[in-house]
Amino acid sequence: MSAMYMFFGTLIALGVLVTFHEFGHFWVARRCGVKVLRFSVGFGSPLLRWSDRQGTEFVLAAIPLGGYVKMLDEREGEVPEALLDQSFNRKSVGQRIAIVSAGPIANFLLAILFFWFIAMLGSEQVRPVIGKVAPDSLAATAGLQAGQEIIAVDGELTGGWAAVNLQLVRRLGESGSLELRVREPASTLESTHQLALSDWQKGVDEPDPVGSLGIAPWRPAVEPVVNEVDPDGPAHAVGVKLGDRLLALDGQALDEWQQVVDRVRVRPGEQVVLRLQRDGQVLDLQLTLAARGKAGYLGVGVKGGEWPAEMLHEVSFGPLDAVGEGLRRTWQMTALTLDSLKKMLLGELSVKNLSGPITIAKVAGASAQSGVGDFLNFLAYLSISLGVLNLLPIPVLDGGHLLFYLVEWVRGRPLSERVQGWGIQIGISLVLGVMLLALVNDLGRL
Repeated sequence: MSAMYMFFGTLIALGVLVTFHEFGHFWVARRCGVKVLRFSVGFGSPLLRWSDRQGTEFVLAAIPLGGYVKMLDEREGEVPEALLDQSFNRKSVGQRIAIVSAGPIANFLLAILFFWFIAMLGSEQVRPVIGKVAPDSLAATAGLQAGQEIIAVDGELTGGWAAVNLQLVRRLGESGSLELRVREPASTLESTHQLALSDWQKGVDEPDPVGSLGIAPWRPAVEPVVNEVDPDGPAHAVGVKLGDRLLALDGQALDEWQQVVDRVRVRPGEQVVLRLQRDGQVLDLQLTLAARGKAGYLGVGVKGGEWPAEMLHEVSFGPLDAVGEGLRRTWQMTALTLDSLKKMLLGELSVKNLSGPITIAKVAGASAQSGVGDFLNFLAYLSISLGVLNLLPIPVLDGGHLLFYLVEWVRGRPLSERVQGWGIQIGISLVLGVMLLALVNDLGRL
């Protein structure tokens, strides 16, 4: 079932985002009087094609990894004299800039639309209440305590753990003071705490913003009773069954599920003795924990605990307020994407955080399986990433073409074809290099 969600989720995501991006170019080109020869979603052999009354051929192609809008252009072939005024290269610099920038702008508009709908749809969020504070951690040094609810990070209100994580991610790789405003347990009293950062999580391959501060989110206690067994995991290999209650790991008592997670995670590849109870009998099983990335893996799951009503709250907006929320979230994610790219270039963030097609497919499948809200949220984030990346001043991307046209506007004449050709070759090399790095990162995560 998850493979089906992954396939269709990826197909829908790429189809929607690529179509909307290319439609931006197409719509503005038509308004500027440029003849569009082809509008293609996908590459390779056409699966479906048709033409409109203006002679534009619309194509749905076999390889759904992008798309393009082909316009009439003297640089790409001979143009009949009667159609010269409809050629892209004959348009003013301002019109060409508008046509090229329309694709990324369409992606940002699509993200605003998705965030607007999500805001109206509403969501139930877990209050960001601190469960534990690790001794001698950044949080402990700043005076944070269990039971406090984080209500703002650096002045930005946080209604749930997702918002807390988002604000913390913005500070990765930085030094300085991180401000957390908290509400005291069972009280309306608030206090502000300053956490001293020094190259915080700089260059870490898989940063953990909340955990690295020494904060563990509050969770309802879950009994360590096995409800799922991975058939390929080490627990299944030694005979762990549904309904078994985990009692101890190497003699350390396991009273609730989080203890199992914490103790297994730090021991990848190690041999352990798992004590469990089954039908009134106590069994000791010796096994070797698997490794998933850098974390230990046992291969069992439990049934989630029930969240108390007071730990949950509904967040939703009316149609007008949702517009503001859509704009705010789009701006916030755009700024975060640009900031992350800058930090990768400066070495403050590890380039291993780059994701490629495999990770996108996995997240597409997981979000589609989670529900409409999560899938639209994923589409909005991906649309913003597509818009930002396409605006980077790299020849071969939309941003590279914009750079050429801006230079032409300043100089009063275009760059020579030879210079533009060099730029495009460099751009192709950069893009292919980044794609290869992202793919290597994906394979490493597998």
